[in-house]
Amino acid sequence: MELDYYEILEITQGADKDTIKKAYRKMALKYHPDRNQGDKEAENKFKLVNEAYEVLSDDEKRAVYDRYGKDGLKGGFGSSSGFGGFEDLGDIFSSFFGDGFGRSSRRKKTGEEKFSSDLIVNLRLSFKEAVFGCKKTIDFIYKDSCKTCNGTGSKDGKLQTCPKCKGSGQVGISQGFITFAQTCPDCQGSGESIREKCSDCKGKGYQEVKDQVEISIPEGVDSGMNLRVNSKGNISKNGSRGDLYVKIIADEDRTFIRDENDIYIKYPVFFTQAILGQSVKVPTIRGEATLNLPKGAKDGQRFVLEKEGVKDVHSSHIGNQIVQISIKFPTSLNDEQEELLEKLSESFGIKDGMHQEQKGFFEKIADWFK
Repeated sequence: MELDYYEILEITQGADKDTIKKAYRKMALKYHPDRNQGDKEAENKFKLVNEAYEVLSDDEKRAVYDRYGKDGLKGGFGSSSGFGGFEDLGDIFSSFFGDGFGRSSRRKKTGEEKFSSDLIVNLRLSFKEAVFGCKKTIDFIYKDSCKTCNGTGSKDGKLQTCPKCKGSGQVGISQGFITFAQTCPDCQGSGESIREKCSDCKGKGYQEVKDQVEISIPEGVDSGMNLRVNSKGNISKNGSRGDLYVKIIADEDRTFIRDENDIYIKYPVFFTQAILGQSVKVPTIRGEATLNLPKGAKDGQRFVLEKEGVKDVHSSHIGNQIVQISIKFPTSLNDEQEELLEKLSESFGIKDGMHQEQKGFFEKIADWFK
């Protein structure tokens, strides 16, 4: 059975955006390929987590998904008119069985661009680069509409009606008494085909051009964020150029764990430091800071170092660093240390293998031994 997006992120359907984002970070961290090298199952789960977050983090997509499920996202459910969101009964059938069922087909408009004007490229950054910002030179390839054939892919710049789908943009597949429609594989739904391919673009309708751009990465970017570079995308038939979107993929760090603008760290503390409440030096992303422990600090206790986290990419706000202490005990003692600890033990009233509180415990259950 296929899990739904809420199950994938292990959240309820009523979860708010903050909960969805935190759940995504947790699951993405768990199944990240860098942490599960060679694990195909983890790789697949990582893809599912990203797919789920892409839908649930978008209000419109989430609303469609909640009402119609995954099929709604594919079939264009959720319009606001007609029969429960459909324009007419033909739309209801076509959403399930394709446009070839009971109505005229829809196809791409003549002269439609073969590609989007905007271009997206991924940029992987180290943990430090994402936190503190940097300059990066990006090599990429953009599409430039072929001037020879005016972006048609045809040698003479003219297109003919696709012989396979007869211009409908779709072909029917019969299963029993029902006919399903699918996009024509020959013309990709345009309803038009090329008689002879353009020699320059080989029928693609565009040329691929190598390009390079240097961009400044601001301090505090994180995975999933997009940076826009104006007029560095693909070039359409009319000569206008779209934008380049740089999608950030930030690496994790072995010591510091990032949650938005906060940094988490698990830090070892010797048992005497915890008992006495001493001050300890703690590493931060910028160097070190002093953590003043209270007397009798407990194992796993958390402390907040204000403004020792990441600077917000949209403001001057700086997050915190949260330190979780892990109390460590010696694994071996020399004679002098053993003697000192025995004297310390006696000073606390431990005698004949018992502390006063332990004796009181035995007194409470004295009847048990009668």
